[in-house]
Amino acid sequence: MGFATAEQIEQKRRKRGTIVLIILGVIILIAFLISMNTGHIRLSPMDVIRTLFGGGDEREALVLFEFRLPRIVLSVLIGAGLAVSGCIMQAISRNALADPGILGINAGAGIMVMLFFSFYPSNAAAPLYMLPILAFVGAGATACLIFVLAYKRHEGVSPTRLLLTGIAVAAGISAAMIVLTLKLSPEKYQFVATWLAGSIWGANWKFVLTLLPWILILIPYVMFKSNTANVLNLGDTTAKGLGVHISREQIKMLAAAVALAAACVSVSGGIGFVGLIAPHLARRLTGPKHQILLPVSAMVGALLVLVADTIGRAILQPSGVPTGIVVAVIGAPYFLYLLARSRT
Repeated sequence: MGFATAEQIEQKRRKRGTIVLIILGVIILIAFLISMNTGHIRLSPMDVIRTLFGGGDEREALVLFEFRLPRIVLSVLIGAGLAVSGCIMQAISRNALADPGILGINAGAGIMVMLFFSFYPSNAAAPLYMLPILAFVGAGATACLIFVLAYKRHEGVSPTRLLLTGIAVAAGISAAMIVLTLKLSPEKYQFVATWLAGSIWGANWKFVLTLLPWILILIPYVMFKSNTANVLNLGDTTAKGLGVHISREQIKMLAAAVALAAACVSVSGGIGFVGLIAPHLARRLTGPKHQILLPVSAMVGALLVLVADTIGRAILQPSGVPTGIVVAVIGAPYFLYLLARSRT
């Protein structure tokens, strides 16, 4: 019996990745259809199909096209963006527990969005295109602060120190956000409380169009850099030996990961653990090669947020449960499991 060559192993891995992508695509489509039938106002599968093809009444069209479809599309985009962001952060830091939520990036983006809505006049229409930009400024400043605090001369940034620093910075920002909420009006306090819980609050097509350019530009860019992510994951010595400019590439990919997380947080609120769970599940399905790992992570993240949002809308109607809470119920035990494994 002969041994498989490296080329044959790579072909098998690509074939397996393609099969996984097809299966995930089918599951997402099924979840998409189920989500369109889920909510306080009941629409049967036949009602949904008829309305999609223009045969429904005004009430059914309003519910489906103005309320449910924008939220479902946002769930898919948010899940994909957060998952890819987490995957890149894990590659850059070589830390299996890296995640934009755990490292405080989401909190940095969130406090900028919160400050914007706190001081912006209530009776004025907010320029939606500004939200991802402001969130990126907050997330970028937080990322810089974390890396500066975690950096140690002659040693660089160790994965453990990076994780602990991120948790500490996130706790400090969360405390500052709680203090700020005490000075808000009742209406704005209600919005901030809902936002912090991870509710997909921007459930209309304007928010979809606000987030979409960030996803369409940054995810293809990150996938274009997938080979660089593979090399960075091998360690600094190997990466230097292969001719990679480590600092420059890390900054480029970190900026893309932070921008993805910030754009998603600006319309989703404090949804955590997606960037942690999705890459881990994708890695188990396809292996560590980022050419396949990144798209599979994006689809796993999209499926996770879509299912969590559907579950959140299905229970405790009519108000529902914020998506972030449902994701946290799934993600917190998984994080503890990974933390326990990392100690062994």
